[in-house]
Amino acid sequence: MEASGINFDSGSSELNAKIAEWLQWDKNENTSNEIKSLVKAQEWKVLSGRLLKRLAFGTAGLRGVMQAGFNAMNDLVVIQSAQGLCQYILECYPSAAERQRGIVLGFDGRYNSKRFAELSACVFLTAGIPVWLYSRTVATPFVPFAVQELKAVAGIMVTASHNPKEDNGYKVYWTNSAQIISPHDKNIQAHVLRNLVPLESSWNLDLLRTDQLKDPFDDMYKLYFTKLENNIPKSFIADYNSTSTQRFVYTAMHGVGFPFVDRGFEIAGLQPVKAVKEQRDPDPEFPTVKFPNPEEGKSSLELSIKLANETGCDVILANDPDADRLACAEKDASTGEWRVFTGNELGALLGWWSIRCYREQYPGASLSDCFLLASTVSSKMCRSIADIEGLQFVETLTGFKWMGNKSVELMNQGKTVLFAFEEAIGFMCTPTVLDKDGVSAACQLATMVCYLKVTSNQSLADKLNELYDIYGYHCTITSYHFCYEPVTIERIFNRIRTMDSDAGGYPKAVGANGKYVVQSVRDLTTGYDSAQPDEKALLPASKSSQMITFFFENGAVITLRTSGTEPKIKYYAEMCAKPGQRDWSAARSTLRDMVNCIVEELLEPAKNNLTPRSD
Repeated sequence: MEASGINFDSGSSELNAKIAEWLQWDKNENTSNEIKSLVKAQEWKVLSGRLLKRLAFGTAGLRGVMQAGFNAMNDLVVIQSAQGLCQYILECYPSAAERQRGIVLGFDGRYNSKRFAELSACVFLTAGIPVWLYSRTVATPFVPFAVQELKAVAGIMVTASHNPKEDNGYKVYWTNSAQIISPHDKNIQAHVLRNLVPLESSWNLDLLRTDQLKDPFDDMYKLYFTKLENNIPKSFIADYNSTSTQRFVYTAMHGVGFPFVDRGFEIAGLQPVKAVKEQRDPDPEFPTVKFPNPEEGKSSLELSIKLANETGCDVILANDPDADRLACAEKDASTGEWRVFTGNELGALLGWWSIRCYREQYPGASLSDCFLLASTVSSKMCRSIADIEGLQFVETLTGFKWMGNKSVELMNQGKTVLFAFEEAIGFMCTPTVLDKDGVSAACQLATMVCYLKVTSNQSLADKLNELYDIYGYHCTITSYHFCYEPVTIERIFNRIRTMDSDAGGYPKAVGANGKYVVQSVRDLTTGYDSAQPDEKALLPASKSSQMITFFFENGAVITLRTSGTEPKIKYYAEMCAKPGQRDWSAARSTLRDMVNCIVEELLEPAKNNLTPRSD
């Protein structure tokens, strides 16, 4: 077979056709030559992996390594994806007047992010859909914010968030400004497959010179911070932020967050952050961190801790590279040790803070129609707070796409959504942005720190302990193992489902001599829930990911699931004590032992060559 002057025969007619398609369609010299080199080297297995599979819209739209092939992020795949999304929008909005609301596009500081956004813009401009393209790097929350404020039909953020430098992604928001969920993801994918042939115009960046392309940056920047200021009680800004000498070390993790957090602190009356200079500005190489992810804990905060120790700061704030997540560390005044708070701990603090702010802004208002949200693998501390304080609590599937869309549903019913969070350090402090927002979360958390210092001389750790006293101690353990072989992941979870023929297949207990007895099992991959009369789970099931939750007789809950964006098997464990119960060490010890049993007996890391989290 011959294509682009290259003779080849892989021995597979299907692969031959895909190679020919790629060489015919791809107009990027680098990726085209990449495929040509693999053909010349007769790397048929590599080519099969690159060309016979395709990136599909999932948890975060698209996300993958940047290289040639239909199963990766590159110019051709981005154009094909944009063409499919464009055709779906045309189908959903047949009225030209509706389509004039346009689509919002943003990009981060990763390699190719700006180019991918610009190529996408060309696709929509060709179809007569106006484009709001940010002219500079922005925090991810600025895309859903603009979709909501401009009443756009959709939004795209080009980012791979905290993934390694080799990756990029394509995060899609629908008209309601929340991330896409079914059926939109499946419908978009179907339209992509029907529009694979790239139009000549899709490669033509000269199309960007049109009055149909507008930059929303100045207007959205001003409006975002106006709304941020309105969401922090004026008395808190005047009485605590402006009078406090509290300083914070901040790292953008080589991402886009610094100018936005810097402005947010100014608006909120906070002292300017002490930024880690080596990590302050966007750098697609992420040269100072092994993983550009503050979820990694102290290993990702070494430079921040060094600067904080040198400058006498006792609180560190960290965004991930696209600034939609927030991490926080605090120095213990008595020991000098740094504590990196978990997402669950920050969720408890910010959940309480959201109620405190609401009561300050609306004295005497009822909380009965106010809601706190959390994903099903996150701590239920917010549920405990809601139960005692008279709020409502809603649990959703994992991911902010579910919490964002649920928030829309609640607000359409006249309800007030105060706060939503997931344990993966994602926080929505108000529905101004219907997604996790590390910029507003940083400003809110910093305001809380100032408030606690001035009003009660408490640290964040002190306040968290107080909340545990009032609402009950919630001990959580979350971590993960890397697993790079999908076949291994499937084998692990299939084994779990067939371990005990007398318990629906699932294990009846873990630990020596059945030490920890399983009360019920919920499998959201298959839709099974042994606790329900009909054995059908109440939350929606999804065959595209693995997720099994064990409810134990001692009250512990442990979930095993696969990540939608990374090669990880994650585990989430929680043990809840009653309010006033102070025997926390026993709960921690028991839960740690249970987690060790689950990992060793069900995941079998040594046998399956799983790599544990580094920190």
